[in-house]
Amino acid sequence: MQYKQHKQDILSILKINYNNFTSVEKSIADFFLTNQHSMDFSSKNIAGKLYTSEASLSRFAQKCGFQGYRQFIYVYQEEFSQINQRKLEDNTELILNTYQELLNESYVLINEEQIKRVAKLISEKKKIYIHGKGFSGVAAEEFMLRLVCVGIQAQCITDSHLMAMNFALIDSDSLVIGITVSGKANEILYTLKKAKIQGASTVVISSTHIKKWDAFCDEILLIPTKEKLTLGKQISPQFPILVLLDILYSNILQYDQHVQSGFPEFLYAELMDEIPDY
Repeated sequence: MQYKQHKQDILSILKINYNNFTSVEKSIADFFLTNQHSMDFSSKNIAGKLYTSEASLSRFAQKCGFQGYRQFIYVYQEEFSQINQRKLEDNTELILNTYQELLNESYVLINEEQIKRVAKLISEKKKIYIHGKGFSGVAAEEFMLRLVCVGIQAQCITDSHLMAMNFALIDSDSLVIGITVSGKANEILYTLKKAKIQGASTVVISSTHIKKWDAFCDEILLIPTKEKLTLGKQISPQFPILVLLDILYSNILQYDQHVQSGFPEFLYAELMDEIPDY
């Protein structure tokens, strides 16, 4: 089934590109981000409502990746043409809407050519080290297990001291992947910088892209986030990481036809033979 674009996708685009908008374009974006009602969305009516010009609306739509305002508003209005008869509890609806928003933003942020490059690195490097702390460490461990199950030598490190000790093993045959949703995990960024100096390939997974990272990160894989997501109070902070890692894992399997999808059957059979019956 093809992924269907709807209003949430446009809202994600507006949020991602917001800092690149002019002051006029930001006022237009603010209107569409906060609007909750169906109305006459014609360029003439909206231009009058926002005290701007129809030309400004057209430029705004083009900056969002659409051919013009007409195409932009056509997709935007789809949200208002769908009548949902089912009423959910406010808390349930909030959680589902948050997951949907994160998924939509993941769709916008995914760069398939970049994913293929990283999948190629993982398939070719002899040693894969995945660094993460807290909730990021949980996602890192899950990804490490999946790589090991298909025959890729991977290790997950979630302790800062072990990350530092591991420098002795990192060389040009290594790939170091650092996961920091906030981009503020200094120990993760420090290990990536040190790994790059020692000749390793480096990848960071984060919700932000800081320019100085380009000096020591070969690839920066972007994921979406929400305010206070890392606290894990209602939404699992690992969700946007896992979405990206699933896509990455799928590309690894496609890139290297020699890896096996899932736990090797002969190893599973041997393991089961060693388990006594009770």
